[in-house]
Amino acid sequence: MNTQLKARFKAADIITAIITPFTTEGKIDYAALEKLTNRLLATGTRGFVIGGTTGEGPTLTHDEKMTLYQRFAQMVGGRGVVIAGTGSNNTAQTVAFTREVAAIPGIDAALVVVPYYNKPSQAGMVAHFTAVAQASELPIMIYDIPGRTGVEMEPATVARLANVAGIIGIKQCSSLEKLEQIVDQTPSDFLVYSGEDVQALSARTIGANGIISVAAHVYGEQMRAMYDELMAGNISRAGQLQRWLTPRMEALFMFPSPTPVKTVLAAQNSTTTNVRLPLVPLEAAEQAQLAEALGLSEDAFTHPLLLNLGGPHNENN
Repeated sequence: MNTQLKARFKAADIITAIITPFTTEGKIDYAALEKLTNRLLATGTRGFVIGGTTGEGPTLTHDEKMTLYQRFAQMVGGRGVVIAGTGSNNTAQTVAFTREVAAIPGIDAALVVVPYYNKPSQAGMVAHFTAVAQASELPIMIYDIPGRTGVEMEPATVARLANVAGIIGIKQCSSLEKLEQIVDQTPSDFLVYSGEDVQALSARTIGANGIISVAAHVYGEQMRAMYDELMAGNISRAGQLQRWLTPRMEALFMFPSPTPVKTVLAAQNSTTTNVRLPLVPLEAAEQAQLAEALGLSEDAFTHPLLLNLGGPHNENN
Protein backbone atom coordinates (compact mmCIF):
# COMPACT_ATOMS: atom_id res chain seq x y z
CA MET A 1 0.00 0.00 0.00
CA ASN A 2 1.51 3.31 -1.05
CA THR A 3 2.08 6.23 1.32
CA GLN A 4 -0.81 8.29 -0.02
CA LEU A 5 -3.32 5.47 0.41
CA LYS A 6 -1.98 4.76 3.91
CA ALA A 7 -2.64 8.37 4.85
CA ARG A 8 -6.16 8.24 3.46
CA PHE A 9 -6.97 5.09 5.42
CA LYS A 10 -5.46 6.58 8.57
CA ALA A 11 -7.97 9.41 8.29
CA ALA A 12 -10.83 6.97 7.60
CA ASP A 13 -11.90 6.24 11.17
CA ILE A 14 -15.60 6.01 10.29
CA ILE A 15 -16.32 3.94 7.17
CA THR A 16 -19.96 3.44 6.27
CA ALA A 17 -21.03 0.09 4.84
CA ILE A 18 -23.47 1.83 2.55
CA ILE A 19 -26.85 0.43 1.54
CA THR A 20 -27.84 -0.10 -2.08
CA PRO A 21 -31.02 1.93 -2.63
CA PHE A 22 -33.66 0.36 -4.88
CA THR A 23 -36.51 1.95 -6.77
CA THR A 24 -40.05 0.65 -6.48
CA GLU A 25 -39.25 -1.42 -9.59
CA GLY A 26 -36.29 -3.05 -7.84
CA LYS A 27 -33.59 -1.27 -9.85
CA ILE A 28 -30.59 0.43 -8.26
CA ASP A 29 -31.56 4.04 -7.51
CA TYR A 30 -28.45 6.00 -8.39
CA ALA A 31 -30.00 9.39 -7.67
CA ALA A 32 -30.82 8.28 -4.12
CA LEU A 33 -27.35 6.76 -3.74
CA GLU A 34 -25.63 10.00 -4.71
CA LYS A 35 -27.81 12.05 -2.36
CA LEU A 36 -27.11 9.64 0.50
CA THR A 37 -23.37 9.55 -0.24
CA ASN A 38 -23.10 13.32 -0.07
CA ARG A 39 -25.06 13.43 3.20
CA LEU A 40 -22.88 10.76 4.78
CA LEU A 41 -19.70 12.59 3.82
CA ALA A 42 -21.16 15.77 5.32
CA THR A 43 -22.00 14.04 8.60
CA GLY A 44 -18.69 12.41 9.37
CA THR A 45 -18.13 9.41 7.11
CA ARG A 46 -14.55 9.16 5.82
CA GLY A 47 -14.93 6.11 3.59
CA PHE A 48 -17.30 3.47 2.28
CA VAL A 49 -17.79 -0.23 1.76
CA ILE A 50 -19.94 -0.70 -1.35
CA GLY A 51 -21.59 -3.98 -2.27
CA GLY A 52 -21.06 -5.59 1.12
CA THR A 53 -23.57 -7.26 3.44
CA THR A 54 -25.42 -4.00 4.11
CA GLY A 55 -25.34 -3.24 0.39
CA GLU A 56 -27.11 -6.57 -0.31
CA GLY A 57 -24.16 -7.70 -2.40
CA PRO A 58 -25.31 -11.34 -2.62
CA THR A 59 -28.42 -10.30 -4.56
CA LEU A 60 -26.62 -8.02 -7.01
CA THR A 61 -25.64 -9.48 -10.37
CA HIS A 62 -22.09 -9.32 -11.68
CA ASP A 63 -23.04 -6.59 -14.16
CA GLU A 64 -24.94 -4.62 -11.52
CA LYS A 65 -21.91 -4.68 -9.25
CA MET A 66 -19.53 -3.52 -11.96
CA THR A 67 -21.77 -0.61 -12.91
CA LEU A 68 -22.49 0.21 -9.25
CA TYR A 69 -18.80 0.27 -8.33
CA GLN A 70 -17.88 2.41 -11.34
CA ARG A 71 -20.60 4.97 -10.70
CA PHE A 72 -20.10 5.01 -6.95
CA ALA A 73 -16.36 5.65 -7.25
CA GLN A 74 -17.20 8.61 -9.48
CA MET A 75 -19.75 9.89 -6.93
CA VAL A 76 -17.24 9.79 -4.10
CA GLY A 77 -14.60 11.42 -6.27
CA GLY A 78 -11.73 10.85 -3.87
CA ARG A 79 -13.52 12.40 -0.88
CA GLY A 80 -13.15 9.14 1.06
CA VAL A 81 -11.74 5.66 0.63
CA VAL A 82 -13.87 3.20 -1.36
CA ILE A 83 -13.74 -0.53 -0.57
CA ALA A 84 -15.68 -2.80 -2.92
CA GLY A 85 -17.08 -6.17 -1.94
CA THR A 86 -15.59 -8.86 -4.18
CA GLY A 87 -15.57 -12.00 -2.05
CA SER A 88 -17.47 -15.26 -2.38
CA ASN A 89 -17.08 -18.87 -1.24
CA ASN A 90 -15.43 -19.76 -4.55
CA THR A 91 -11.75 -18.84 -4.64
CA ALA A 92 -11.40 -18.86 -8.43
CA GLN A 93 -14.49 -16.69 -8.80
CA THR A 94 -13.24 -14.30 -6.12
CA VAL A 95 -9.88 -14.01 -7.86
CA ALA A 96 -11.49 -13.28 -11.23
CA PHE A 97 -13.94 -10.72 -9.89
CA THR A 98 -11.37 -8.94 -7.74
CA ARG A 99 -9.12 -8.57 -10.77
CA GLU A 100 -12.00 -7.04 -12.73
CA VAL A 101 -12.82 -4.59 -9.96
CA ALA A 102 -9.15 -3.62 -9.66
CA ALA A 103 -9.43 -1.98 -13.07
CA ILE A 104 -12.09 0.49 -11.88
CA PRO A 105 -10.61 3.95 -11.17
CA GLY A 106 -11.34 5.17 -7.66
CA ILE A 107 -11.66 1.78 -5.97
CA ASP A 108 -9.06 1.69 -3.19
CA ALA A 109 -9.40 -1.86 -1.85
CA ALA A 110 -11.44 -5.05 -2.07
CA LEU A 111 -13.39 -6.47 0.85
CA VAL A 112 -13.09 -10.26 0.71
CA VAL A 113 -15.27 -12.27 3.05
CA VAL A 114 -14.10 -15.42 4.81
CA PRO A 115 -15.61 -18.19 2.63
CA TYR A 116 -19.08 -19.10 3.81
CA TYR A 117 -20.96 -22.43 3.59
CA ASN A 118 -17.75 -24.34 2.71
CA LYS A 119 -16.55 -23.87 6.32
CA PRO A 120 -12.81 -23.98 5.50
CA SER A 121 -10.10 -24.72 8.04
CA GLN A 122 -7.65 -22.02 9.13
CA ALA A 123 -5.20 -23.38 6.56
CA GLY A 124 -7.90 -23.14 3.91
CA MET A 125 -8.53 -19.51 4.83
CA VAL A 126 -4.83 -18.73 4.52
CA ALA A 127 -4.71 -20.38 1.09
CA HIS A 128 -7.87 -18.57 -0.06
CA PHE A 129 -6.75 -15.06 0.90
CA THR A 130 -3.19 -15.62 -0.27
CA ALA A 131 -4.44 -16.71 -3.70
CA VAL A 132 -6.67 -13.64 -4.01
CA ALA A 133 -3.94 -11.24 -2.86
CA GLN A 134 -1.33 -12.71 -5.19
CA ALA A 135 -3.63 -12.48 -8.20
CA SER A 136 -4.83 -8.89 -7.79
CA GLU A 137 -3.20 -5.49 -7.80
CA LEU A 138 -6.02 -4.22 -5.58
CA PRO A 139 -5.26 -4.19 -1.83
CA ILE A 140 -7.30 -6.77 0.09
CA MET A 141 -9.22 -6.34 3.32
CA ILE A 142 -10.33 -9.50 5.12
CA TYR A 143 -13.98 -9.62 6.21
CA ASP A 144 -14.43 -11.95 9.17
CA ILE A 145 -18.11 -12.25 10.11
CA PRO A 146 -18.65 -15.67 11.71
CA GLY A 147 -22.34 -15.04 12.36
CA ARG A 148 -22.87 -15.21 8.60
CA THR A 149 -20.08 -17.52 7.43
CA GLY A 150 -20.32 -20.25 10.06
CA VAL A 151 -16.57 -20.16 10.76
CA GLU A 152 -14.29 -17.69 12.54
CA MET A 153 -10.79 -16.73 11.54
CA GLU A 154 -8.48 -17.07 14.53
CA PRO A 155 -6.28 -14.09 15.53
CA ALA A 156 -3.17 -16.17 14.78
CA THR A 157 -4.46 -16.69 11.24
CA VAL A 158 -5.09 -12.96 10.84
CA ALA A 159 -1.55 -12.31 12.07
CA ARG A 160 -0.17 -14.74 9.51
CA LEU A 161 -2.15 -13.15 6.67
CA ALA A 162 -1.15 -9.65 7.80
CA ASN A 163 2.33 -10.46 6.50
CA VAL A 164 1.11 -11.48 3.04
CA ALA A 165 1.83 -8.79 0.45
CA GLY A 166 -1.35 -7.07 -0.66
CA ILE A 167 -3.44 -7.85 2.44
CA ILE A 168 -3.78 -4.52 4.22
CA GLY A 169 -6.40 -5.00 6.93
CA ILE A 170 -9.49 -6.64 8.37
CA LYS A 171 -13.10 -5.88 9.17
CA GLN A 172 -13.65 -7.99 12.28
CA CYS A 173 -17.18 -8.85 13.46
CA SER A 174 -16.77 -10.77 16.71
CA SER A 175 -15.84 -10.14 20.33
CA LEU A 176 -13.86 -7.20 21.61
CA GLU A 177 -11.38 -9.68 23.06
CA LYS A 178 -10.65 -11.09 19.58
CA LEU A 179 -10.27 -7.55 18.26
CA GLU A 180 -7.73 -6.81 20.99
CA GLN A 181 -5.72 -9.92 20.07
CA ILE A 182 -5.71 -8.95 16.41
CA VAL A 183 -4.49 -5.41 17.17
CA ASP A 184 -1.80 -6.88 19.42
CA GLN A 185 -0.59 -9.56 17.00
CA THR A 186 -0.50 -7.64 13.71
CA PRO A 187 1.94 -4.99 12.40
CA SER A 188 1.24 -1.37 13.36
CA ASP A 189 0.36 -0.45 9.77
CA PHE A 190 -2.17 -3.29 9.41
CA LEU A 191 -5.66 -1.76 9.29
CA VAL A 192 -7.99 -3.15 11.94
CA TYR A 193 -11.65 -2.14 11.92
CA SER A 194 -14.49 -3.41 14.04
CA GLY A 195 -17.63 -4.25 12.12
CA GLU A 196 -19.72 -4.12 15.32
CA ASP A 197 -21.18 -0.65 15.79
CA VAL A 198 -21.45 -1.02 19.56
CA GLN A 199 -17.66 -1.45 19.68
CA ALA A 200 -17.01 1.88 17.96
CA LEU A 201 -15.54 3.68 20.97
CA SER A 202 -13.80 0.64 22.47
CA ALA A 203 -12.20 -0.23 19.14
CA ARG A 204 -10.43 3.11 19.00
CA THR A 205 -9.29 2.98 22.61
CA ILE A 206 -7.57 -0.40 22.12
CA GLY A 207 -5.72 0.77 19.02
CA ALA A 208 -7.96 -0.21 16.12
CA ASN A 209 -8.32 2.22 13.22
CA GLY A 210 -12.04 2.67 13.72
CA ILE A 211 -15.41 1.32 12.74
CA ILE A 212 -17.03 0.03 9.56
CA SER A 213 -20.54 1.08 10.40
CA VAL A 214 -24.20 0.66 9.56
CA ALA A 215 -25.37 3.09 12.25
CA ALA A 216 -23.47 5.94 10.59
CA HIS A 217 -26.29 6.09 8.04
CA VAL A 218 -28.49 7.43 10.83
CA TYR A 219 -26.19 8.61 13.63
CA GLY A 220 -23.15 9.83 11.70
CA GLU A 221 -23.04 13.21 13.41
CA GLN A 222 -23.09 11.67 16.88
CA MET A 223 -20.43 9.12 15.94
CA ARG A 224 -18.20 11.82 14.46
CA ALA A 225 -18.64 13.90 17.61
CA MET A 226 -17.77 10.87 19.74
CA TYR A 227 -14.50 10.22 17.90
CA ASP A 228 -13.61 13.91 17.89
CA GLU A 229 -14.18 14.11 21.64
CA LEU A 230 -12.04 11.01 22.17
CA MET A 231 -9.19 12.43 20.10
CA ALA A 232 -9.43 15.69 22.04
CA GLY A 233 -9.06 13.77 25.30
CA ASN A 234 -12.64 14.35 26.44
CA ILE A 235 -13.17 10.76 27.56
CA SER A 236 -16.28 11.44 29.65
CA ARG A 237 -18.12 13.11 26.76
CA ALA A 238 -17.06 10.39 24.33
CA GLY A 239 -18.36 7.76 26.74
CA GLN A 240 -21.64 9.63 27.15
CA LEU A 241 -22.13 9.63 23.39
CA GLN A 242 -21.37 5.90 23.12
CA ARG A 243 -23.82 5.12 25.94
CA TRP A 244 -26.52 7.04 24.10
CA LEU A 245 -25.66 5.37 20.80
CA THR A 246 -25.39 1.76 21.99
CA PRO A 247 -29.10 0.87 22.37
CA ARG A 248 -29.87 2.64 19.09
CA MET A 249 -27.08 0.81 17.31
CA GLU A 250 -28.43 -2.47 18.66
CA ALA A 251 -31.93 -1.57 17.48
CA LEU A 252 -30.69 -1.23 13.90
CA PHE A 253 -29.92 -4.97 13.98
CA MET A 254 -33.07 -6.23 15.70
CA PHE A 255 -34.39 -7.38 12.33
CA PRO A 256 -32.41 -8.65 9.31
CA SER A 257 -30.05 -5.92 8.16
CA PRO A 258 -30.36 -3.65 6.24
CA THR A 259 -34.17 -3.58 6.67
CA PRO A 260 -34.12 -1.48 9.87
CA VAL A 261 -31.74 1.16 8.53
CA LYS A 262 -33.65 1.33 5.25
CA THR A 263 -36.85 1.88 7.23
CA VAL A 264 -35.30 4.89 8.96
CA LEU A 265 -33.79 6.24 5.74
CA ALA A 266 -37.13 5.94 3.95
CA ALA A 267 -38.73 8.02 6.70
CA GLN A 268 -36.06 10.64 6.01
CA ASN A 269 -36.87 10.53 2.27
CA SER A 270 -33.39 9.18 1.51
CA THR A 271 -34.54 5.99 -0.22
CA THR A 272 -37.34 3.43 -0.27
CA THR A 273 -37.71 0.52 2.15
CA ASN A 274 -37.26 -1.87 -0.80
CA VAL A 275 -34.90 -4.79 -0.34
CA ARG A 276 -34.33 -7.84 -2.50
CA LEU A 277 -35.56 -11.30 -1.68
CA PRO A 278 -35.00 -13.26 0.46
CA LEU A 279 -35.18 -10.08 2.58
CA VAL A 280 -38.54 -8.33 2.93
CA PRO A 281 -39.44 -4.84 4.25
CA LEU A 282 -40.49 -4.55 7.86
CA GLU A 283 -44.18 -5.04 8.60
CA ALA A 284 -46.13 -2.37 10.50
CA ALA A 285 -45.76 -4.14 13.84
CA GLU A 286 -42.01 -4.51 13.31
CA GLN A 287 -41.73 -0.83 12.40
CA ALA A 288 -43.47 0.04 15.67
CA GLN A 289 -41.01 -2.17 17.59
CA LEU A 290 -38.09 -0.53 15.84
CA ALA A 291 -39.41 2.94 16.58
CA GLU A 292 -39.77 2.10 20.28
CA ALA A 293 -36.24 0.65 20.42
CA LEU A 294 -34.89 3.84 18.82
CA GLY A 295 -36.70 5.96 21.39
CA LEU A 296 -39.19 7.31 18.85
CA SER A 297 -42.96 7.52 18.83
CA GLU A 298 -44.75 4.40 17.55
CA ASP A 299 -45.96 6.22 14.45
CA ALA A 300 -42.54 7.68 13.60
CA PHE A 301 -42.32 5.64 10.39
CA THR A 302 -45.91 6.15 9.30
CA HIS A 303 -45.71 9.92 9.91
CA PRO A 304 -42.14 10.74 8.85
CA LEU A 305 -42.48 14.43 9.67
CA LEU A 306 -42.55 13.38 13.33
CA LEU A 307 -39.20 11.62 13.01
CA ASN A 308 -36.72 13.27 15.36
CA LEU A 309 -33.64 11.19 16.09
CA GLY A 310 -32.39 13.61 18.72
CA GLY A 311 -29.13 13.28 20.57
CA PRO A 312 -27.61 13.26 24.05
CA HIS A 313 -27.57 16.64 25.74
CA ASN A 314 -26.39 16.05 29.29
CA GLU A 315 -24.45 13.65 31.47
CA ASN A 316 -27.63 11.89 32.62
CA ASN A 317 -28.28 10.43 29.16
